[in-house]
Amino acid sequence: MVLGVRAIPFTFVAHVLAILGLVFVLVWTLHFRGGLAWEATDKSLIFNLHPLLMLVGFIIIGGEAIISYKSLPLRKDVKKLIHLVLHAIALVLGILGIYTAFKYHNESGIANLYSLHSWLGIGIIVIYGIQWIYGFLVFFYPGGTPEIRSVCIPWHVVIGLTVFTLAVGNAAIGFLEKLTFLENTGLAKYGSEALLVNFTAVITILYGAFVILSVLSQSPTEDENSYSPI
Repeated sequence: MVLGVRAIPFTFVAHVLAILGLVFVLVWTLHFRGGLAWEATDKSLIFNLHPLLMLVGFIIIGGEAIISYKSLPLRKDVKKLIHLVLHAIALVLGILGIYTAFKYHNESGIANLYSLHSWLGIGIIVIYGIQWIYGFLVFFYPGGTPEIRSVCIPWHVVIGLTVFTLAVGNAAIGFLEKLTFLENTGLAKYGSEALLVNFTAVITILYGAFVILSVLSQSPTEDENSYSPI
């Protein structure tokens, strides 16, 4: 903990931004981009799953997993289980989100892994998965010794926040990349859809900032740093 203030106001703002992000990405994909589909002749409907799964699944649920220790006045073992499960959901949805991008590219005859956004995305999801497995083994089951947990917890926190920050930044790159493609094919640069995409990216960045501020603030209880196994 670095900031001498309570985390609850920061977590509240993060929750509000998460809801706004969900609403904005749904309006974009459903209203402006025509909807969502796993199988479709219009392959862009498949791609629309990608920003939805990555923003809501990977970033928002992943962020909620991070701040669960700060926003929930529950017992340590309950908060740890919530933290673990939310991160697992975020990881699964993130993998599905990346798969939909590959599926869209493959079915549309577009090359894969040619952009910085895609390179970062693969690296982030791999590190996220390794981080989850390592956290499960050390802090959940079978659980390391107190000495091992004491050494690992600072790295677990730092790596987790680093991966989350990279994910937020890469999401902003993804919004920019997609909007640039759309504008190059005729989308109005100052039209309502372009403004919506830009605002969604801004909300994503602000959400990430308030998640970090929550982590640096005081939790409702004082046991969040004792990562003993359940």
